[in-house]
Amino acid sequence: MSRKGPSKKHQVLPDPIYGSIVVAQLINKILLDGKKSIAEDIVYSALDMVKDKTDQEPVAVLKRALDNIRPSLEVRSRRVGGATYQVPVEVKPARANTLSLRWLTDFSRARREKTMGRASRKRDPRRVQRPWRIRQAS
Repeated sequence: MSRKGPSKKHQVLPDPIYGSIVVAQLINKILLDGKKSIAEDIVYSALDMVKDKTDQEPVAVLKRALDNIRPSLEVRSRRVGGATYQVPVEVKPARANTLSLRWLTDFSRARREKTMGRASRKRDPRRVQRPWRIRQAS
């Protein structure tokens, strides 16, 4: 444990185009090998696609998406006697924001398509072909 006290929170400056701290955090999360201009191109192209497809403010859509995936509880290991229990604990707002951004970038990277700009497109659950429906059709 550190004796210096808690570390200071890093202050993120808002991005130059949208003036949003959330967009700047997303750019920093997508950043690989220090190539910030490429990360900015990816995020801004995804936000442009959102604006074209939904005719809504892209930052508001991003914030709504992050609110949808933001966790409210997480389980922490608590050792009592010789046993370890999983105890549900409320997530602090800063950690919830970090987790939602991390999950968004991880799942958009894990997609089969190579363009991350298209990761903003949501998968429509009504159009998903389920195996039992395919079997029924044949």
